Amino acid sequence: MFPEHRPRRLRTTPAMRRLVGETTLRPRQLILPMFVAEGAVEPRPISSMPGVVQHTRDSLRKAAVEAVRSGVGGLMLFGVPQTRDAVGSGATDENGILNVALRDLKAELGDDTVLMADTCLDEFTDHGHCGVLDADGGVDNDATLRVYAEMAVAQAESGAHLLGPSGMMDGQVAAIRQALDVAGLVDTGILAYSAKYASAFYGPFREAVDSQLKGDRKTYQQDPGNAREALREIELDVAEGADMIMIKPALSYLDVLRAAADVSPVPVAAYNISGEYAMVEAAAANGWLDRERTILEVLTSIRRAGADMILTYWAAEATAWLD
Repeated sequence: MFPEHRPRRLRTTPAMRRLVGETTLRPRQLILPMFVAEGAVEPRPISSMPGVVQHTRDSLRKAAVEAVRSGVGGLMLFGVPQTRDAVGSGATDENGILNVALRDLKAELGDDTVLMADTCLDEFTDHGHCGVLDADGGVDNDATLRVYAEMAVAQAESGAHLLGPSGMMDGQVAAIRQALDVAGLVDTGILAYSAKYASAFYGPFREAVDSQLKGDRKTYQQDPGNAREALREIELDVAEGADMIMIKPALSYLDVLRAAADVSPVPVAAYNISGEYAMVEAAAANGWLDRERTILEVLTSIRRAGADMILTYWAAEATAWLD
């Protein structure tokens, strides 16, 4: 007449549930992506990402300090230049907005947090692609590697602890590692975007960086239907010297994240991206979801799938909700 097994005994009180909890979510596991806009005189709201802004240099410093005080594990910085060209020269210019902002944060925070930089050209090119183009208008993989190498050295010299090559060029990790080592920057690490998918969920990010992209990036970002391919990319990146690897996006690729965590010999990150953020914010604003509970459930699901760290626009806010 009665159940022989009663798992509910381990759910009876908050203390009991806390005691037997399997997945932890801590502030140190959260990384805050931040945008800084060249020439901005006040923070610019991003309409498709409520609560997220393009910072001025001053507001970036203040927000970064507050985020680090809240306990976040790191900051990922993206630059938004005033002018762009075909080769993304603002990315390699020591006075380009991203490199200047890195120096600002390094001076402000030192080694109190992990400063990360997006090592990609899409914000800086007038065509919006993640690399330089060949005569036929396609992305030239090997020519792009040479620019990435120069960009990586500039970012490392500006104070980045970790570089995030996100362009999905073949050989990008090896090219960056070699350039850093030749420059004597052997302690600068690489967070490789090993599996970055050609996702529809990037839409709000395009607004965040004023992307000039026309068309798509399907010739270099991964097909959403492919999972085994991601494992090959991870294997290659680790062999080339990646210190960490990334799965992006997170929510639509939790299976890929789990598979990556099962095989990766280095820490695994996942990026809870702009479209995922925007969906929750829109639903919460309409009263369809409990915002705090939903955010924590989203982040916990990413951790449960195997992420050691999560890049999320909720990072600084979520730290206040965690034990």
